[in-house]
Amino acid sequence: MDFLFVGIGLAMLVAGGEVLVRGGVGLAQRLGLPSAVIGATVLGFGTSTPELVTSLRAAFDGAPGIAIGNVVGSNIANILLILGCAALISPMALRGVAPVSDVIGLLIATAAGVLILLLGEAGRLAGTLLLMGVVAYLWVVLRTDRPAPAEGELPVEGATMPLWRGFALALVGIAVLVFGASLLVGGATRIAQGLGVSEAVIGLTLVAVGTSLPELATSVVAALRGQGAMSLGNILGSNIFNVAGILGLTALSHPLVVPPDIGLADGGVLAVSALVLVGLIALGRIGRGAALALLAGYAGYIGWLAASA
Repeated sequence: MDFLFVGIGLAMLVAGGEVLVRGGVGLAQRLGLPSAVIGATVLGFGTSTPELVTSLRAAFDGAPGIAIGNVVGSNIANILLILGCAALISPMALRGVAPVSDVIGLLIATAAGVLILLLGEAGRLAGTLLLMGVVAYLWVVLRTDRPAPAEGELPVEGATMPLWRGFALALVGIAVLVFGASLLVGGATRIAQGLGVSEAVIGLTLVAVGTSLPELATSVVAALRGQGAMSLGNILGSNIFNVAGILGLTALSHPLVVPPDIGLADGGVLAVSALVLVGLIALGRIGRGAALALLAGYAGYIGWLAASA
């Protein structure tokens, strides 16, 4: 049954990603917002819902390894695995599509995540500060003029889509993604536990990748539809929300202690992956060569985790 749940969950993630992107594109057009804004907010935060539910549940169930590993592993997977897959399918022109505020937000959120790993805990004060960071980020995003679409990016479609339909599609897409991710993560986690894999490794790999599959589905669909800015915005918004929102809310609700299985090496990979993304944004393009390098980096990280488990 667990393998069946994994298969059904994957199918729901693909369908939910398509519906969410359609709703996001319609919202972008109707609200007069560039697709990068919808990617960083509606898609980025919406597709992070599985991480939020998973980390909160893990924290209250006394599994901090899954709660923290889920966030760290998801952010690494978002950049190396998901952006790599999306760019491999459809190379992205990034010049001028990522505002400085988004890049700064990514760097601050990543630094906060690494600092928590160094300190070895995240209490209610840290949770409060992180949540304040989410509010500040949203305020900046909604007040800052966004860049024009990148060269070669398809125009935002959905000119005739009513506003209510865009919201409805976005909500339905998020709901399908959350339920699909729940089935997949539950099945995959039980399979891993049956094989004797540690809690932290499960959090950094299976749970992290499983809860990041909504971002994968959404980013790939967005890339295929020529919405590179939406795909990138989805990754940036998701990574910021994963640390500042999810880890912040989880720590505020239930203080966390970082397990010894999650250490400086994981924090180093988290920081390097964020810096690599910033470098690619500065270069203005992610071609298939860069995409393969990102995927190779993720394969190396997973291989190192497997070898050290």
